[in-house]
Amino acid sequence: MLIAQSIIGLSLLIGLCWVFSENRQNIHLPIVLKSLGLQIIFALVLLTLPASQQLFVVLNDGITVLQAATREGTTFIFGYLGGGELPFEETAPGGGFILAFQAMPLVIVISVFSAILMYFKILPLIMRGFSIILEKTLEIGGALGLAISANAFLGMVESPLLIKPYLARLNRGELFAVMCAGMATIAGTMLALEAAMIQAVVPDAIGHLISCSLITLPAVVYVSHLLVPDRSAVTTGDQDIDRGADNVMDAITIGTSNGLQLFLNIIAMIIVIVALVYLTNATLGVLPDIAGGAITLERILGLVMAPLTMMMGIPWAEAFVTGQLMGTKVVLTEFIAYVRFGQIPVEELSERTRVIMTYALCGFANFVSLGIMITGLVTMVPERRAEILELGGKSIIAGTIATCTTATIVGIIISF
Repeated sequence: MLIAQSIIGLSLLIGLCWVFSENRQNIHLPIVLKSLGLQIIFALVLLTLPASQQLFVVLNDGITVLQAATREGTTFIFGYLGGGELPFEETAPGGGFILAFQAMPLVIVISVFSAILMYFKILPLIMRGFSIILEKTLEIGGALGLAISANAFLGMVESPLLIKPYLARLNRGELFAVMCAGMATIAGTMLALEAAMIQAVVPDAIGHLISCSLITLPAVVYVSHLLVPDRSAVTTGDQDIDRGADNVMDAITIGTSNGLQLFLNIIAMIIVIVALVYLTNATLGVLPDIAGGAITLERILGLVMAPLTMMMGIPWAEAFVTGQLMGTKVVLTEFIAYVRFGQIPVEELSERTRVIMTYALCGFANFVSLGIMITGLVTMVPERRAEILELGGKSIIAGTIATCTTATIVGIIISF
């Protein structure tokens, strides 16, 4: 019964993208079918052959080197605030993690890394390689392919930074796909931390989170194409683009300056978004309590998202609890949602539901991340500001649907 519910739900999720498409006449069905097929293959391989996750671990280790290098710099400047050894005992899991000093500086390092790759003309070569493979399979260009693939390891700002010289040339559909990828996955920096939050209720949580980002990448392709179909020429990386610097030192200087501007803009946007959510909840708090609790954005979205969790194959009896987790994710970030998920008694949700929700919550589709991503992209390509702002709200929906399709497919596979 639940398998049939999941299959119907998957069809509805894809159907919703078709219904709300900008231009249904422009949808290219082979892209949808190929990427959906690839998503199912990824899910089967990663769930039935857990050893295949080791490949992802090896690739993620490359990103870990960049993160470790950044941490060396932040520790040198900020001490334990920047990720160094704590001079006291950590009494709460994750209490020693400071976003501004430990995670966000990676943006500056990636900016410099991208500038150096561009100066040595390595970045165009990488994108041409991606183009050869992806144009023949999923019919997408190398620039988009690299940006989407990087989201399996990096965040929604660091990934576009890798193709910064090409962002202005992306067509509308490609730009939206980049935004959707940022919303539908989580950065490697968050994997271990979020897995620790739910380890008590989801065995092998780290394995599931590792699988989720990979399985969701093909979903990004078809979900974004259905919502914003674009048949114009893809961005392959063949175009002639200025190296951006006169020498290596110049590339480092320019990359650092651009990264710092991005870093400061993102921090400012996070402060504003969190403050606005708080003010909204404070305003709603004036209303009378309902069902023994104050009215908040999380609870409102929880009710709205209960049918969404049912589409993923979750029983009606568990839909409101899981719907509130989804609402928490959208309003307060996936990290808070995972913290609350880990606090739910094991007996309150079935094992199958717990696994499905592990995948459903695994994405940056929330208001805070949207603010970060919009700020980052507008800083990188200010000439496309209006288009980025226009697509912003839709990218949260696209990212949520992409992650939910992965959760639904996983729910079907583990039911056998």
